[in-house]
Amino acid sequence: MTENEMIDPLAVEATIDAVHSDPKIARVTFSVVGEWAGGFRIDSTTGQLRQGAATDVTRTGRFAMSSDEPTSLLGTDTAASPGEYIAQALVGCYTATLVASAAAERIAVRSMTVGVEIDFDVRGFLGLETDAPVGASEVRVQVTLDAPGHGPEELRELIALVESRSPIRDTLVRAVPVATTLQIA
Repeated sequence: MTENEMIDPLAVEATIDAVHSDPKIARVTFSVVGEWAGGFRIDSTTGQLRQGAATDVTRTGRFAMSSDEPTSLLGTDTAASPGEYIAQALVGCYTATLVASAAAERIAVRSMTVGVEIDFDVRGFLGLETDAPVGASEVRVQVTLDAPGHGPEELRELIALVESRSPIRDTLVRAVPVATTLQIA
């Protein structure tokens, strides 16, 4: 990794100061809209990003995502599964949280790998077992970190920071209300 790929600790501090000065900008809303493509496939696009009460007009990127299920789970295996997207979301969030936290703590990270495994029991989804959870039963994260000059205890403290500050991890471990509305076409 080159120095240009590192997160600037001063930029992290400036962001912290900006949120401290104007707490309403801490509220961020992401959006995604998906169109069913038959079977278990859905094709989605990222939408507007709101920060505070305003739409972030600087974010012009629209990113396409699709999901399907493996053929062994009745899909056509044409895209990553929703479960894999959860794993990717956690991997991405751990990465962002770790890099930002490391920059703030002045820990130079040379390389990092984050692996996630998620266990599901499809009996709940299929309605075959009322005691089987419909959602995941366990999520395991493995972080491999190379940060020369920083001891194991310091790196364990960094991982504890990541666990306490990762928004996606928090979303997974805490009961979060999910409100569903229906609009008849």
